[in-house]
Amino acid sequence: MFLDVLRRRNPAFIEAAIALHQKGRLPANAYVLDLDAIEENVRLFKAEADRHRLKTFAMTKQVGRNSGFCRAVMRGGIDRAVAVDIACAVACDRAGLKTGHLGHLVQIPRGEAGFAADRLKPDYWTVFSEEKAREAAAAAKTAARNQDILARIHTEGDTFYRGHEGGFLAKDIAAVADMVDGLDGARFAGLTSFPALLFDNVRKKVLPTHNLSTLARAAEGLAKAGRGKVEVNAPGTTSSVVLSTLAEAGATQCEPGNGLHGTTPLHALEDLPERPAVLYLSEVSHLHAGRAYCFGGGLYIDPVFPDYDVKAIVADTPTTAERALASVEIPPPSAIDYYGMIDTGGTAKPKTGDSVVFGFRGQAFITRAFIAGVSGISQGAPKVETIENIFGQPESWPDLR
Repeated sequence: MFLDVLRRRNPAFIEAAIALHQKGRLPANAYVLDLDAIEENVRLFKAEADRHRLKTFAMTKQVGRNSGFCRAVMRGGIDRAVAVDIACAVACDRAGLKTGHLGHLVQIPRGEAGFAADRLKPDYWTVFSEEKAREAAAAAKTAARNQDILARIHTEGDTFYRGHEGGFLAKDIAAVADMVDGLDGARFAGLTSFPALLFDNVRKKVLPTHNLSTLARAAEGLAKAGRGKVEVNAPGTTSSVVLSTLAEAGATQCEPGNGLHGTTPLHALEDLPERPAVLYLSEVSHLHAGRAYCFGGGLYIDPVFPDYDVKAIVADTPTTAERALASVEIPPPSAIDYYGMIDTGGTAKPKTGDSVVFGFRGQAFITRAFIAGVSGISQGAPKVETIENIFGQPESWPDLR
């Protein structure tokens, strides 16, 4: 679905990726980033967030914590990252993008709390339990810091993805705040939950979840208890067009990820301010029994839509033409994606070595793909800036490992 938007709103990006691949400058099995478009998207997003007085932390996991992405984010005006796990924080910090928020969604392992407090120095640290609050406080005290703590809360009716559950009961938040403030090395700073917004496939809109109401009610309760200035961190399906909804609900922090490269579900259906700025690049390996097989490794499509006919551009020269489109069967999540299988019965006639360009909403950090940042597309002079692994570490492609 996102390929249609890519072809229409950023065709030069597709053409640049094919040209660079055919010249041997980009590898197959790579998420490719249009760094110019990302910088522009960040600038647009940050201006809207500032208008609503929202602190902004950039999520980088979807594009493999790529250092080129981090630097484009900083050039666009966002100087802090939200780290979904410790690996995200390390990669972003290495690239110069400091840690704004740590511990959400993934809590910090006990053995890494000292490193997080002393080296990463997050502005905010989310905890799901008193035990984790004590670990964060102890680590901060050892590092001679006083750590701002966010409490993850929940109540009946809230939405959590399976395996994401955890946190304090919202009705107990006043006592939780007192508990955190009683720890040496910690200060209660506010609340968080996820997701605060979700795309509704029936109504084709991004809507507030019950979680966002839970955050608002908890903040009101804290205000009545004398805690009138608390942070309300409200991540989930964030693009510039939903920031007014977050601000009206009392949020003080937002965390764009897919929004910065134009791949929230709403971007596939409407022309939002952010342009699409990521694609997945593969290459035809071989043909067999009427199908062409392209290299996998990063063929994970985030399931925000029901199953649909996945298409790719298959060509050996730069193009976005309809005749270059072919349907591709992607292995299910239960299988290893060694290859995607391209239909050869249409107008596209794949051959070994052809470039294969997909447009989908990915999660690069859970794959074995490369992540490549390309600059200069907006000036007609594309240049590969970075080829990295999913931990934001340089790869000396093609002289690998």
